[in-house]
Amino acid sequence: MEALENIRTRRSIRKFTDEPVDHATLEKIVEAASWSPSWKNTQIVRYIAIEDPALKAKIAKDCTTGFTYNAGTMESAPMLIAVTVIKGRCGFEKDGSYTTSRKDTWQMFDAGIASQTFCLAAHEYGLGTVIMGIFDDTLSDVLEIPDDRELVNIICIGHPAEEPEMPKRKSVSDLLSYK
Repeated sequence: MEALENIRTRRSIRKFTDEPVDHATLEKIVEAASWSPSWKNTQIVRYIAIEDPALKAKIAKDCTTGFTYNAGTMESAPMLIAVTVIKGRCGFEKDGSYTTSRKDTWQMFDAGIASQTFCLAAHEYGLGTVIMGIFDDTLSDVLEIPDDRELVNIICIGHPAEEPEMPKRKSVSDLLSYK
């Protein structure tokens, strides 16, 4: 698939078939996402694949802040990907000081780039994804995220059981200005 076609045709998928995600395919997706740019090439993004049905059910039931729509999507997905970042590396100088006034918020930027690259690579391999950010702080404990990492988002991944319509997009004139 050509890059622009991949960007234009990727959709957030919230309904999946029961078919599991092949581990070899997942590893190719993560390898593709590893090429995402990052602050000073720190490569701080890490992934945790969650496919245990009991753990997925616990996350959907107990860690979605009562947002049942997300819980249903998580239950539908054969796999969840917890996207984490290693804290204290992005936005810093070697002496520990911040490089810019944005301090360590660059780690979220890097995680966003990697998450989108992950989703585009998954689409290339025929898988559907949706990035979710509504979850309880308790999810880090449930997943036993180490103290040196921060949970950024959850990506539901699997074989799509739906083909959502393309949502209306804003025009370039709404999005772009010149000075």
